[in-house]
Amino acid sequence: MLKNKNVIVTGAGGGIGLATVNKIAENGGNVWACTRTKTEQFEQDLQNIANQYGVWIKAVYFDMTNESQMKTAIKEISLEKRSIDVLVNAAGTVYNGMFTMTSISKLKEVFEVNYFEQIYIMQLVARLMMRQKKGSIVNVASVSGIETTEGKLAYGSSKAALIYASKTISKELAQYNIRVNALAPGLTDTKMNKEIPDADLQKVLDRSSMKRMANPEEIANAIVFLASDQSSFMTGQVMVVDGGRLWS
Repeated sequence: MLKNKNVIVTGAGGGIGLATVNKIAENGGNVWACTRTKTEQFEQDLQNIANQYGVWIKAVYFDMTNESQMKTAIKEISLEKRSIDVLVNAAGTVYNGMFTMTSISKLKEVFEVNYFEQIYIMQLVARLMMRQKKGSIVNVASVSGIETTEGKLAYGSSKAALIYASKTISKELAQYNIRVNALAPGLTDTKMNKEIPDADLQKVLDRSSMKRMANPEEIANAIVFLASDQSSFMTGQVMVVDGGRLWS
């Protein structure tokens, strides 16, 4: 579905991001895999994936809270003179805490990564896509940005803001043949969710029709669909992939 497409993936160091890199490659796409920290394991993982599927994958390093690093990275990508067909915003951070125990500084910290810097990288990449008159942007949000849950003020609010931004930006970029969609995963079996207390985890699973967490690969499959031309008439949408989460 992504044969010969060139894709930027943020948050590629693990979890949904790395699974997305793998799925893009499996579907014939090339990847700029963006993460904060360089490790031998990450470099080896990318090389193994590239060799397996016969595509190119390049590691790109920057901190999502450092706009200067981000700007430099996107500029270096643009200097390769390749089309940037897709941006997948999979980077994010999580924080759980009750409203009265959530400091404003922590709230700002979560929004910095989950919202403000997502907007900034979209601005940088969209300007390049506008010259091409084509592109697809997929923002990984969360069901926490749709349904309210105690203790999710910071995280849920930041994801709700990202969902709103995705819809608004989709209207502005449609004239350039750039689609913008959001994905709202439910609980996914990643490192980010390992610290959830068993009792809290079970409460969420009990509200799910499928009674389990998603595998990162299942979320990555949905991302690939939104990124590809298979969803060519979709923009400004929020795709929920949550195993049938029930709120009634």
